[in-house]
Amino acid sequence: MAEMNRRTFNKILGSFAASGVVSGLAGPARVLAGEKKSGRVVIVGGGAGGASVAHHIKKNARDIEVTLVEPHPVYTSCFFSNHYVGGFRSIRSLQHNYEGLKNLGVKVVQERALSVDADKKLVQLKDDIHLGYDKLVLSPGIDIKYQEIEGYSPEVAKIMPHAWKHGAEAQILRRQLLDMKDGGVVVISVPGNPYKCPSAPYERASLIAHYLKFYKPASKLIILDAKSLFPQMELFEEVWNSAYANIIEWVPVDRHGGVVKVLAGEMNVVTGNGDKIQADVVNIIPPQKAAQIAESAGCVTDDWCPIVPDSFASRKVRDIFILGDAAEARKMPKSASSANSQAEIVANAIASELKGHKMFPPRYRNTCWSLLSTNNAIKSGASYTAGKELVEQKTSFTSDIKEGKEIRANNFRESLQWYDKITNDMFAKG
Repeated sequence: MAEMNRRTFNKILGSFAASGVVSGLAGPARVLAGEKKSGRVVIVGGGAGGASVAHHIKKNARDIEVTLVEPHPVYTSCFFSNHYVGGFRSIRSLQHNYEGLKNLGVKVVQERALSVDADKKLVQLKDDIHLGYDKLVLSPGIDIKYQEIEGYSPEVAKIMPHAWKHGAEAQILRRQLLDMKDGGVVVISVPGNPYKCPSAPYERASLIAHYLKFYKPASKLIILDAKSLFPQMELFEEVWNSAYANIIEWVPVDRHGGVVKVLAGEMNVVTGNGDKIQADVVNIIPPQKAAQIAESAGCVTDDWCPIVPDSFASRKVRDIFILGDAAEARKMPKSASSANSQAEIVANAIASELKGHKMFPPRYRNTCWSLLSTNNAIKSGASYTAGKELVEQKTSFTSDIKEGKEIRANNFRESLQWYDKITNDMFAKG
C-alpha cells in the first residue's frame, strides 16, 4: 500500500483549505468538511463501485461535493488479473489512475479510511483527521478471513498468495509460476459461497493450466474445492477434459474435507481428511467477508451488508450506501460488472435525496466472462430488479457447451471491449 507521508497529506489538506473545505475542529480531531451547497458525499473505495459512483454523481450533479478515499494512487484491477497470471496480458494493462475523476472535480484523498462514526457522520483517516459527510458510500470490497485456515496469515500470503485483492499478490503468483520447475505441482484452494467473483477461481485454474501445457507440460494443477458444484461447471470441465486432461485435477469437498491448515515452511496443504499435499506453488483463496470499514460503520450482519434493493442504501444505518463485493445482494454476484451497475443506481439515489433529481426505477445487470484458452471465452449474466426485500433476477443467459470456435472467440473480443468500457466509466476517461 502506498501511504502518504505527513508532508504529502498536508499538501492535500492545504488544497482543501484553499477551496474552503476545512471547517475547523471537532474536539481534538481535525475535520475535513465542505460548504453545504448541495451536500457532501464521501466515497470509501476507488474500485468498480466507488469510482463509478464518483463519476456518475459528478457527471449529473456537478455542485455536489464528492470526496473519494482510496489509499492506492494506481488502481490495479482484480478483474482480468487472471489474464495476467496466465500470461495473456501485462500488469500495466490492468493499472489506472484517478486523473479523470480529479478533472471532473472529485477530491481524491490517497489514505486509508480507518473507521466511521455514523452518529457524527465522520470518516476517520490517520492522524485523527476526519471527513464529514451528508451521504456516505462504502464500496470497500472484501477482507480475507485468514483465521478460517490454520497457519494462514497476511505474512503467509506472501508465500502462498491468495491474489484476490491487490495487484502485488498477482505478481507474486505469476513469478512463482515462472520460477517453478517443470514437473512441479500447483494447488488452488477454492472457498465455499459466497465469495468475490464466483467463476474466477476456475478461470484462473484454466489459464494456469494453459501456461503449464505450453511451458511446463510435466506439471500438475490440483483444485481443492470447498464445494461440490460451481458456476458453469459443465463448460469448464469440457475444456479441462479435452485441453488439460493430464494437468488439471478438480477435487470436490466430499473427497478431501476442505482445506483446514497450511504449513508454509514446507509448502504443504492439509485437508479435513488428514491428507497432506506437497506443492511448489500454493494459491490459497480463503473465505471472505465485507471489509472492516463497513463493520465499523455498523452496516454488517453475518459478514455482509444488507441493503435496500431499490437504492443499495444500508438497511442498518441511515445515509450510508453499500455496493459492490461488501453488499449482500443475494443472487446478484460479487463482481465488477455488478458493482458498476449498482453504482449508477446509488448515484441516482444520492442525487435524488440531495438535489431532488428524479429517481429512476432501478435496473441492474451483470456479465462475467471467463477465458479458458487462447480466443476461447465463455460468459454468463443476468438482469435484475428490486423486489420488496431482495434484488431479484429477471432474465439470465450463459454460454452453451456446443458453441463453435467463432462464438467463443467473439466472447473474448467482447470481454476486451467490456474491460475498456468499464474502466473508462470508472475513471472518467475520454
